[in-house]
Amino acid sequence: MRTIATIGVYQSSLDDFLEKLRRHKVAMVVDVRQRRGVRGPEYAWANSLRLQAALQQARIQYRHLPEVAPTTELRQLQYREDARLKVGKRSRIELSEAYRCRYVSEVLDQVDLAALLESLPDNAVSALLCVERDARACHRSLIAARLHAQFGSPVLNL
Repeated sequence: MRTIATIGVYQSSLDDFLEKLRRHKVAMVVDVRQRRGVRGPEYAWANSLRLQAALQQARIQYRHLPEVAPTTELRQLQYREDARLKVGKRSRIELSEAYRCRYVSEVLDQVDLAALLESLPDNAVSALLCVERDARACHRSLIAARLHAQFGSPVLNL
């Protein structure tokens, strides 16, 4: 059985991040970001090439899945709601209903999730990676929920 974990970057150091992955025996990190960079020097480790090098050294596989990343238009929709609520991206605790609905119909409903799941290491944990600290504030929670609902994949939010 493939277990789906979710993990964010915010409020983690590289050492903390890698320790969480090791503790939960994550075999592969699946990057679900459209743009694989993070602003700010404290998160430079999460920029694509640095992250891939750290994961390789830790013997954890890396894969980028841009097909499940939100579009720029969808991200802007969420940013407008964040601004309306006066919530910063780094402190958001949940996604807006409009974003969730559009992400599901415009992205998740268009992806072959069975093939995606089959491409992950068997009998292992694969962690969906994005930047938000809380899974429910990020589209990765929607991917994980769909994999659980359709295929019974256990979900673990790290």
